[in-house]
Amino acid sequence: MAERIAVVFVLFPNLTQLDFTGPLQVLSRLPGADVHLAAKTLDPVPTDAALNIPPTCTFADCPPADVLCVPGGFGVDEAMLDKDLMEFVRREGARARYVTSVCTGAFVLGAAGLLKGKRATTHWAYHDALADVGAVPVRARVVRDGNVFTGGGVTAGIDFAFTLAAEIAGEDFASAVQLGLEYDPAPPFDAGSPDKAPPDALEAMTKRYAPRFTAFRAALSRALSRAMTNP
Repeated sequence: MAERIAVVFVLFPNLTQLDFTGPLQVLSRLPGADVHLAAKTLDPVPTDAALNIPPTCTFADCPPADVLCVPGGFGVDEAMLDKDLMEFVRREGARARYVTSVCTGAFVLGAAGLLKGKRATTHWAYHDALADVGAVPVRARVVRDGNVFTGGGVTAGIDFAFTLAAEIAGEDFASAVQLGLEYDPAPPFDAGSPDKAPPDALEAMTKRYAPRFTAFRAALSRALSRAMTNP
């Protein structure tokens, strides 16, 4: 019988659903996986794309995590300022075998002090801010530093999940799951990173993120100030 492994996803309002559902689809297939969807309450958690996620446990009664995974999304601003959520991430991050994030979920780990001195990645638009949480920014789809695995923006969470699955269950297993899910990306446009995107697309997305980034920076600054006051 496979060893049981508790995979815990941290849920919060206005998370990016694919940050969560992509890795969920892969990691739920790990041998012995017990998947827990932890939130502040058991009320359905709204995402950025109409989907509401029903938690399976609260932060107060969640079993100890072997794998802790924090997705990203615009809701990260409030998540970093949520005392209960941050205490949960600090507690579970201190004892989990693998501490992980997707997209801007990296900043929840960072605000919890879990990325200090660690190589890490996040969504391209927020990448430079990783230094603010003591991380060493690395521009890559997936970055590993010891037991810390971070994924880039949104769809990179699927690559992250396969990388972690290979670490836990072996490359043969991960490859078989990849085949079962027919994960064979062939995007219609070669525009998935700022290095390759057409100038008009890059300009449009940069403008879209500009006001968002101002709000994010303010929230991150407040979260880090709180962490210094209440370590």
